[in-house]
Amino acid sequence: MKEKKTTGATNRIGVAETGIHPLWQSVWIVILALLSALFLFPVIVVVYNSFKGRLYISDAPFRLPDVTTFAGLENYWSGIEKTGIVSAFGWSSFITVCSVAVILLGTSMTAWYLVRVKNVWTEALYYLFVFSMIVPFQMVMFTMSKVANVLYLDNPLGIIVIYLGFGSGLSVFMFAGFIKSIPLAMEEAAMIDGAGPIQTFFRVIFPILKPTAVTVAILNAMWIWNDYLLPYLVIGSNYRTLPIAIQYLKGGYGSIDMGAMMAMLVLAIIPIVIFYLSCQKYIIRGVAAGAVKG
Repeated sequence: MKEKKTTGATNRIGVAETGIHPLWQSVWIVILALLSALFLFPVIVVVYNSFKGRLYISDAPFRLPDVTTFAGLENYWSGIEKTGIVSAFGWSSFITVCSVAVILLGTSMTAWYLVRVKNVWTEALYYLFVFSMIVPFQMVMFTMSKVANVLYLDNPLGIIVIYLGFGSGLSVFMFAGFIKSIPLAMEEAAMIDGAGPIQTFFRVIFPILKPTAVTVAILNAMWIWNDYLLPYLVIGSNYRTLPIAIQYLKGGYGSIDMGAMMAMLVLAIIPIVIFYLSCQKYIIRGVAAGAVKG
């Protein structure tokens, strides 16, 4: 009887703390597990199809490789040879790393200025950044590619500037929300000690922005690394990034080397998955800090 009473009391405490009955918690866990499996299923299909012969992929894409269909690493060697993935990996890494670094530096400083300097112009500029988040890329892609060509931005260095423009809306919004929660007294104390605005930002403000900065870096890195349309419109095939290089596995009359394409897709997602898993703990913290505290 004592054990039953204790169990009942524990259940009541659990319900009181979470507001959800343990039975409903189990139901939600099952639902979320099924949704996770549903989202991961296409990735799993790509992975095991990368080890199958290309003639068997179209016939039975959902069948696991067996003795007959298993091709080993043949698809990987074929894809590397056909796509020049080493060069494409280098260009993708250069564009992604430089773009994310420029976005972090530029938008964090912009957000700090917009939050601390209160006037009509900074308010208007802030809402302009927020508005830019809802403008679809397809609406501006043709005019953007023309302007990029006129301004000689159709190269790996120029596309970094374009990514800064497209990534600034969400980044400024998240940084501004977090900066609003930082007490102004910290900056005043730094200035009393003789620090200028630049020193105050880099020695006081930016270290505090680490959770949001990591979140912004992860979101932008995943977007830029996987982006196909913008590099294709701006730099074309002169400097192939990974998505563009994989696209060139298509042959004549619509034929596609599906085995090599699956293998290259696996190689393309590995770096960004590793980067995401190593930094994922900062995502929820940074999003909550940037969107709720502000």
